[in-house]
Amino acid sequence: MRFSRGQVVVRRYVRGGRTTFVKPATVVGDDDAGLLLWIAEGSECAGLTDADGRTLHDVALDEMRAPELVRKPWRDRDALILMPPGAGYSVWWFFRRGAFQGWYVNLEAPVVRDADGVHTTDQVLDVVVGPDRGWAWKDEDEFAARIGHPLYFDAAAAAATRAEGERVIALAEVGAFPFDGSYTGFRPDPAWHRLTLPPGTATR
Repeated sequence: MRFSRGQVVVRRYVRGGRTTFVKPATVVGDDDAGLLLWIAEGSECAGLTDADGRTLHDVALDEMRAPELVRKPWRDRDALILMPPGAGYSVWWFFRRGAFQGWYVNLEAPVVRDADGVHTTDQVLDVVVGPDRGWAWKDEDEFAARIGHPLYFDAAAAAATRAEGERVIALAEVGAFPFDGSYTGFRPDPAWHRLTLPPGTATR
């Protein structure tokens, strides 16, 4: 099942049988290279938040007392997201007012397609790659704290996640796709705009 250009889909993170983050996105393309999505700045998303305001960056899922998916606007930049088939990561191109800001590598389980989009499980550790292809790990402390947690990953799975990140870093260091300048001048269709979550999406 492939999605059509211009179609609005939902990208979800799941963990422990529940949805932890939801983003609506517009399909740019869907082919053998992967699913390519566009999220416009200000689009409505929803993230799992505890009653005291803490998120999964602050505590593990089972440490939340009364978590709910809270709607909020997507951060102050646009994002182009590529999910290569079977890959343990997605690559994000960030733009601010049309100017390319750099890449973000989100380490995650290979995406699974749903009727209305895709879902994956975030692996906590990420890689930030600047326009000059200089890179840095992100959320290493949070990643280390989750190793051995039953809702997250054991040491072997954590090592596999880091190895996947190292493979992507190697691509960045030599300027290979997707870090070869592809899409850095991307401009969305003028008809694509900020999205809101479809009714009921944030509570599934």
